[in-house]
Amino acid sequence: MNRDKKLKSARLAKAFLPVPLALAMSQPTFAQDKSFMLEEIIVTAQRKAEGLQNAAIAIDVATGEDMIDAGITDMSRLGELSPALSVQSTANGNLVFIRGVGNFTLTPNSDSASAFNYDGVYMARPTSSTGVFYDLERVEILKGPQGTLYGRNATGGAINVIPAQPRLGETSGYITASYGTLEDVDSNSFTTEGAVNIPLGENTAARISASVVNSDPTFKDGTGEEDTRAFRFQVLTEPSEKLIIRFSADYAANDDTGAGITYAGKVEYDQVSENVFYDSNLDYNEGIYTDASQAFRRNTFSLPGATFINDMGPEQYRDNEYFGAHVEINYETDLGTLTVIPAWRQAELDYLSPAGAFPYLQKETDEQFSFEVRLSGSAGIYDYILGAYYFDESVEIDTALNISSIASFLDNEYTTESFAPFARITANITEDFRIVGAVRYSTDKKASKGVTTGGTIFCTNLTMDPAAPCIGAPLFEFAESPEELAMLPAEGAGPNFYTGASPIPMLPDWNIAVSRSDLYLNESLKNERATFRLAAEYDIAEDSLLYASVETGYRSGGFNPATGFETFDPEYLTAYTIGSKNRLLDQRLQLNVEAFYWEYTDQQVSHVATDMDGRTANITENIGESEIMGIELESRFLLTENTLLSANIHYLHAESTDFVYQEPFQGTPPVTGCDSEQAGPVWVVDCSGFDSYNSPEWTINLGIQQTFPIDDDLSLILGLDTQYKSERYLAFQYLDEQYVDSVWRTNAQATLESFGGGWSVSAYIRNIEDERTPNYLNSSPSTNLMITGTSLPRNWGVRFAYSF
Repeated sequence: MNRDKKLKSARLAKAFLPVPLALAMSQPTFAQDKSFMLEEIIVTAQRKAEGLQNAAIAIDVATGEDMIDAGITDMSRLGELSPALSVQSTANGNLVFIRGVGNFTLTPNSDSASAFNYDGVYMARPTSSTGVFYDLERVEILKGPQGTLYGRNATGGAINVIPAQPRLGETSGYITASYGTLEDVDSNSFTTEGAVNIPLGENTAARISASVVNSDPTFKDGTGEEDTRAFRFQVLTEPSEKLIIRFSADYAANDDTGAGITYAGKVEYDQVSENVFYDSNLDYNEGIYTDASQAFRRNTFSLPGATFINDMGPEQYRDNEYFGAHVEINYETDLGTLTVIPAWRQAELDYLSPAGAFPYLQKETDEQFSFEVRLSGSAGIYDYILGAYYFDESVEIDTALNISSIASFLDNEYTTESFAPFARITANITEDFRIVGAVRYSTDKKASKGVTTGGTIFCTNLTMDPAAPCIGAPLFEFAESPEELAMLPAEGAGPNFYTGASPIPMLPDWNIAVSRSDLYLNESLKNERATFRLAAEYDIAEDSLLYASVETGYRSGGFNPATGFETFDPEYLTAYTIGSKNRLLDQRLQLNVEAFYWEYTDQQVSHVATDMDGRTANITENIGESEIMGIELESRFLLTENTLLSANIHYLHAESTDFVYQEPFQGTPPVTGCDSEQAGPVWVVDCSGFDSYNSPEWTINLGIQQTFPIDDDLSLILGLDTQYKSERYLAFQYLDEQYVDSVWRTNAQATLESFGGGWSVSAYIRNIEDERTPNYLNSSPSTNLMITGTSLPRNWGVRFAYSF
């Protein structure tokens, strides 16, 4: 369908969006023999073009129009459209979980559990999803491991973002602009995107797209603002009937603060009550740089009349740039279609964010090159896809973390080289019955080289009042490198000693020692794994499909810049699925159902921890096994040619059947809701039996859309949608405070649209209930401070769109 010249029939079933159930929104079409029906969407999730209802996989789809109407400009709100998807938005990027499978970190020493693919190119770093959600054809969300066609790091699934491509012989385009405001926050937003398609002769066309997202701060301390700019240029040419070549280059940049956070409180271990939570009593949008937040921070770490913590230091910022270019070549041969995709991407990251109560700086350069080749064809009863994939990545990273009495620095380079041949064969046993077999063999080579440096201030005054140790002693100032930290001893030297008078009368003078530790990293590893898919598909009727499959996935191991946690192993997931896709009532009713069972072993979890030498680091551990099962029901019903009903019900039972990890022994037990036991120099924490984090048992999306034709060229479209998420844990420590209640959120929209003139005006309101639930609740092991980021409050706005 031509997005730039929308037909009336293609719009009548489009509920005012953001209908979460607009996922895979089937639009009505009109035929001579049938008055109206749901239209099919074409997807390429299985590396071939096919109708969504013919794709025998678990998949949700949002069209480009869905994304515009829902106001989704990045990954953070994509979970509103897919019940299986949960996204945690942080100051540094977005953490993605599909049916409870995901990762808690954005640092490059570990990989995402869900593959993010932009225009057919795998992006290794989660932050690289910035600035690609504009001028889209569709977004595909694949649920479950994609170990054969997508390969490594797709244990949870895959997210495919497919931009609109140039069209030959057509001059067209569109522009949209929206203005919105957030209730009780005094924050406004402006978003615009557009594209123009230009023919360059008979066989060539270019498409130029751009996007600007600008929003005021949503937190009192000035954080939570966004200023993102993005640009894309494509050229498509068909030199002959057999050859199509498309070139694409893109650029995106952030220059803002990123998402804001607030102190939820502090958790401390108490011998009587074990974990005791002290509520910060701060507003959800307080931020951490306001006077009220800084007072809470100081009181948390201070005694009356004395301060044991430095000022917060430099404020949060984000200054990131992203570049990319790739070519897609499709050539028709006697054996089938040969597809070749060489691609290059680079990101320059520079951001400072609050790690709990302290500043964390990260500067990073990511560069990746990939090359994929596929041959798709048929021979007798067999359809086949044969291919190979090569990936090479280099990440240079420098980080600095200041915890006043502890300083941690990392200067490291991570490299990854991966190669994987793969094959998929479909045997068409009969006209209605097919068997699918696929296999992929991945070889991943990783290396880590660099140094992590830690500095620690010790109080050596043994005669001091234990309630007020070393009052008045100097603390570490924020520094970007060990060389800039004046108090830190030289490498290899003994500790530096400092003495001074206490500022409090009657208290002893302070005596401190400053020590330094350096851990040199020069490691390499190699992981090899065969993943497979075996499936059966049966067309039980013309518009009814029954399918069953078993598929495996794996996420490679890696390194930690931490003593005692130097490496971690790969994780594995096996998924069993049975489902059915149906069109009934002359294709006015769509009814799909899927049941699934996943076995998740050697599960990786990433978190901030203190290593055996006292340094604070982001580490990844293998913590055990999980069992994930559930059922999903999705329905669309075109009640009349102007009335569309939609429902999606997702039931999920995800349990950590074997969840054990370690924390270094530091006197008191670690702050956790799980059982813990000391074992030599470590605490062994056992969270077995808990529900998996970020795994709501029930997610329900409901929607209704009604179109009122005014005349032959004008229609009013009204829509209402709502989403329910049941209670769930948001973090792996399983503290009571990290358990959030169930919530309903409802959105409404009205659109006045002229089909002939190509314009529309919309008004919307989102989160009518004004529910402000946490997106995440993380507790830092160094401070036990709990930070939180919340969903947006009630907001409303208007949008204008014009196409030609």
